[in-house]
Amino acid sequence: MRKFLLAAGAVVLLAALFGATDLSSHLPAGVRGPVGAAGLPFKVAALGVKTPDERLAIPLRGVRVRQVANTWGAERSEGRQHQGQDIFAPRGTPVYSATEGYVWRVGQNRLGGNVVYVVGAGGRGYYYAHLDAFAPGISAGDYVTPETVLGYVGTTGNAAGTPPHLHFGVYAPGGAINPLPLLVDRMTEGQGARGKG
Repeated sequence: MRKFLLAAGAVVLLAALFGATDLSSHLPAGVRGPVGAAGLPFKVAALGVKTPDERLAIPLRGVRVRQVANTWGAERSEGRQHQGQDIFAPRGTPVYSATEGYVWRVGQNRLGGNVVYVVGAGGRGYYYAHLDAFAPGISAGDYVTPETVLGYVGTTGNAAGTPPHLHFGVYAPGGAINPLPLLVDRMTEGQGARGKG
C-alpha cells in the first residue's frame, strides 16, 4: 500500500511540476507535460519509487568528465544562474541518455532551442538542450537507456553564435542540482558508464 501511495504521489507531483501550473516555474522554460504519451504518468510513477541514480553516464561519447569545465551557478543573461553543465563537442555528435527512464517531452523553447526531457528513477528529470536535431523517431513516452540516442549536439536557442555544445541539466523534485559530481566516463562503444550506481 505504501508503494502505491508513493507512486500516486509521484503522478500528482509530476502533474504539478511538469503540467501547466505555477509550480513548474523552476524548470527550464518550455518544459511542460508530455505530448501524446498515454499512460506515461503511470510509467513515470513506477520510476518515482526507485532510488535516483548515484552515477550518470556522460551523455557524449568521446568526452571525458575531466574535460567538462564546471559552470554550475555561473552568471547568465537576464540575471539567471547556470543550472547545468555545458559539454562541448562537434556539431552533430550523438547525445545519449545519461540514464534509463522515459522521454517526458520533445520540443523547443526560447533558451534551450531543441530540447529533450527524460524522467528517471526517483522522479529526477534530465534536460538536454541546444540540440541541432532530434534522433529519428524519438517521442514522448519512449523508454530510454544510456545506449539511446536522443539527439545531436548543436547551437539552437540562446546558444546561437557559441561553439556547439550540449546543455545538460538535472532536476530533482526540489529543483536543479549540479550534474557534474554525478557524471562518470563512458567506457567504450556499447558500454554504458564506468561505476554506474
